[in-house]
Amino acid sequence: MEDQDLALQLDALKSSGVDKENMFVEKISGRLSKSQRPQLVACFRKLQEGDTLVVWKLDRLGRSLKDLLSLIQELDDRKVHFCSLTETIDTSSPTGRLIFHIIAAFGEFERNLIKERTLAGIASARARGIVGGRKHKLSKSDQKRLVRLYYENIPVKMLMKRFGISRTCLYGYLKLNHTVLKNNRSCSI
Repeated sequence: MEDQDLALQLDALKSSGVDKENMFVEKISGRLSKSQRPQLVACFRKLQEGDTLVVWKLDRLGRSLKDLLSLIQELDDRKVHFCSLTETIDTSSPTGRLIFHIIAAFGEFERNLIKERTLAGIASARARGIVGGRKHKLSKSDQKRLVRLYYENIPVKMLMKRFGISRTCLYGYLKLNHTVLKNNRSCSI
């Protein structure tokens, strides 16, 4: 079944004028970033100003709107056109650029709505006394023991190993507990 889908895509690209040596077949998920997709990286390296990147369908380039917009913006910055055969988007024409910009505007609108809802949800939770973020790995008593051992000049690396925390986490706990660091700087919130 997968070969039939691939054959359909390759036939569509061929009939639209794409030469076989310019076809890049990626078998890795489109959900991965560009840098994790070697064929996409190779394709982008080959593209030059004035070229057109042709895809069978938008989701062949990327699965999320954010990634698609980022990739297409990169193409636009490099003066490379974009064409999706299934969705009939072609940024080399004024209509195609308009369609793409409408899609991009909806994407930005969607991101702004999500951001607005998220901030409203956080404000509402704070008003009800709910504090967000991860739960602390160390209990209050472990945090006090960490501070005590730190003041007893136990090396930071030993503390990290003993409590199973990273250096950043360790200093975060010291800051949370208003600890005066050994270099005479105080940590405060």
